[in-house]
Amino acid sequence: MFGKVAADVLGLSDIGSVIHPENYDKVDSDDYIMHEDGEKIYFLIKSKSYEYCFTNKALIHLDGTSAMSKKRVLRRLDYYNHHISGVLLETAGTVDLDVEIKFKMGSIPYSIDVHKKHLEELKDLYKVLTKIAEISNDNEQILKYAQQSLQVASSTLNRHAAEEDLVGQFEKLNQLSFSWLVDAKKKYCLKDYGFVFDQFINN
Repeated sequence: MFGKVAADVLGLSDIGSVIHPENYDKVDSDDYIMHEDGEKIYFLIKSKSYEYCFTNKALIHLDGTSAMSKKRVLRRLDYYNHHISGVLLETAGTVDLDVEIKFKMGSIPYSIDVHKKHLEELKDLYKVLTKIAEISNDNEQILKYAQQSLQVASSTLNRHAAEEDLVGQFEKLNQLSFSWLVDAKKKYCLKDYGFVFDQFINN
């Protein structure tokens, strides 16, 4: 009985457990966090064969055959480069031991089984992933609008540019376009979603 309880607490059973912040430094994923770049763990699910580590910048998926094996496959998926979609939370039935959270990052589907005692924590993660997906979709659309706006402005200037000053107009327009797109990307291509985790995660 004690062994089963210990396995659940440490995330060593087949079904994942939510690891509390005071134990983040004891999991393998912590070795791959870019602490030097301001990255931090906000949510972590661990079983005997995998870890799903949600940071303010990425999902770090560590997979292996067992908790005792040293062989690991590490995958890092940054939120800005792999947009989240299709977030679902499947609650447990009467006899089920686990709940399931599902989502896609880019084209990669994830389905994570977690012990049903962690349902309340998973509700918070569900909110986080849903909000990140919403922000990413909105920002992607705004970036498209920015690009379209720039194309319209460029076409208008080209039609009204004097023939003898085409080179000068091109240089100015090229620099303006580059600066515009860089600024728009900085503003609408978020790489740090710590504020979303801070809003919804109740540790």
